[in-house]
Amino acid sequence: MKKDIEQLPQEQFERVHIDSSKAERIEKPSLSFWQDAWLRLRKNKAAIISMVVLVLVVLMALIGPHLNGHDGTTQNLRHANLPPKMPGIEKMGIMDGYGNLSGEKVDLYAMKKVDEYYWFGTDGLGRDLFTRLWEGTQISLLIAFVAAMIDLVIGVIYGGISGYFGGRTDDIMQRVVEILIGIPTLIVVILMLMIMEPGLMAIIIAISITGWIGMSRIVRAQILKFKNQEFVLAARTLGSNDSKIISKHLLPNVLGIIVINTMFTIPNAIFFEAFLSFIGLGLQPPSASLGTLINDGFKVMEFQPYVLLFPALVISILMIAFNLIGDGLRDALDPKMKD
Repeated sequence: MKKDIEQLPQEQFERVHIDSSKAERIEKPSLSFWQDAWLRLRKNKAAIISMVVLVLVVLMALIGPHLNGHDGTTQNLRHANLPPKMPGIEKMGIMDGYGNLSGEKVDLYAMKKVDEYYWFGTDGLGRDLFTRLWEGTQISLLIAFVAAMIDLVIGVIYGGISGYFGGRTDDIMQRVVEILIGIPTLIVVILMLMIMEPGLMAIIIAISITGWIGMSRIVRAQILKFKNQEFVLAARTLGSNDSKIISKHLLPNVLGIIVINTMFTIPNAIFFEAFLSFIGLGLQPPSASLGTLINDGFKVMEFQPYVLLFPALVISILMIAFNLIGDGLRDALDPKMKD
């Protein structure tokens, strides 16, 4: 038995007219690769917060040595070993200039008749630790950025040539890389520092000797991946020379991985410089870096922990911030991570 099917009134139907010229129009605005990557990076809260923190640390490294009016190299033995004292905060019971003397907590500023404020205290020679901290941060960041840029330039050029031309050229260049990889980096750095006069330039050159190898291998792998793809073959068919293919077609496609690797290279250089300075192979007194400050603080850690606390805190912030930014860039620049 068939049931009666209820039909909708004809007047409730409306004919839809489609404009064929707009049928395939893209409503969403077109975005470039970097615009799309920035939109995805903004969703990573840890990376954005790390960028803000990193900018603040860099600004403090630039303006910090000029904030409290003390010079980082001037020695005043009468003001030696003073604890932190900061205006305003001292009323809260912290950074108030009190320290332990023979097991008793006393106002060392009043005892030594010091009317000045040393925000992060002073070292055994009476030098202001606040100024020295930010001067040391300047040096550590300078070494890290310069070393990273040298690694970037050498690594990209070396890896790009090796991967693009291949054959015997690739074999010879990779044998050189394998020889350098077989020698421990620390031994190469120590030998270079023994040959050269210890200083800023010596550390940069020492870190850069083998630092470019990782970048070159990554770039070589990416060039090998892209050089036989259709867009490169099309460019070669149209008469593009090798330099134009590398600069216009291959490098833009590997730029993302280069940026990511550079962001991870910078904290490694900061840590390596701090390590060299900590063991006495880095900057020499009276120059300051995060490594030398940590070394000075380690010697008096039991009695004056604040000497170690502040540089250790700054280098920890830098390491965490750079690594979180690197993680965020890796997710943003990787096409596989698209929503």
